[in-house]
Amino acid sequence: MSKIVSREIRLVSRPKGIPTAVNFALAPIELGPLQAQEVLVRNRFLSVDPYMRGRMNDRKSYIPPFELGKPLTGGAIGEVIESRAEQFKPGDVVASNFGWREHFIASAHELRPVSREVQPLSLHLGVLGLTGLTAWVGLNLVELKAGETIFISGAAGAVGSVAGQLAKLRGCRVIGSAGSPEKVKFLREDCGFDVAFDYKAGPVLEQLKLGAPEGIDVYFDNVGGESLEAALSALREHGRIAACGAISVYNEEKPPPGPSNLFNMITKRLTMKGFIVRDWLERQQEFEKEVGGYLRAGQLKSKETIVDGLDQAVSAFLGLFEGKNVGKMVIKLSGPAR
Repeated sequence: MSKIVSREIRLVSRPKGIPTAVNFALAPIELGPLQAQEVLVRNRFLSVDPYMRGRMNDRKSYIPPFELGKPLTGGAIGEVIESRAEQFKPGDVVASNFGWREHFIASAHELRPVSREVQPLSLHLGVLGLTGLTAWVGLNLVELKAGETIFISGAAGAVGSVAGQLAKLRGCRVIGSAGSPEKVKFLREDCGFDVAFDYKAGPVLEQLKLGAPEGIDVYFDNVGGESLEAALSALREHGRIAACGAISVYNEEKPPPGPSNLFNMITKRLTMKGFIVRDWLERQQEFEKEVGGYLRAGQLKSKETIVDGLDQAVSAFLGLFEGKNVGKMVIKLSGPAR
């Protein structure tokens, strides 16, 4: 193997509040020779996800924090360049958690083969990856039924846009909130939402009541904060909440107080279920069969915001908290192995 000089993005300081570019560094690294059962991979697409913000804090959570001075990790789709493992050969496409870098060497068991027939390959990170699986799991967790009304916050994002489309395919009335008129148009015209509104245009509860005057049955929470409080008011008796994320509070240095109307959980006999998608990986084949079928049939659309180059990865990540993405945020890497 010829010498490979790659680049990677490292966390150099822990953010206080909203992260900035100074918290990160783009650094070169020389990769060593392959050992037995190892594979050299050139990344093609990198996933950029809001949950990564929590890993930048030095506190215990469901997943260990990023280490200072070490490269960040995240979902990635890459191409095998060289292999000393019989499971893989040059040209194979693999999924890994070795994102935020151009090349890497990993053991064969740390890689998962994916189909090159799926195009673009970035779909393995989005609608057919953990993003799509998250949407699918959340809907299954609350046992969404045909004829019900569901409200999805952050609906123009990676998870929300898939969750809304899957809910429509299950025969539900779907309401979504997003952060701009353009995103509202995307939800209505591309994703088929019955109602969509701009949460910046007025109080969420007022707009939700206009879209669902008789209330909602299910709330898919990607945002927390005001949207969660509005949903607690709009949910009918025995309503359910899928607690997926809370991007509105990820950059808060001090956790904000909970919803003022949390007592509605009792009076309405509501159910709220949190979940971590990695707990559901054993059902990935079932998910891929169902959602892949929708995708091949043209019943499910995938929207991506593509940013070119590893040197733009940090700005793409920061853009998640400024609402700059529609659908899945993805970094595209190109160029031959060096």
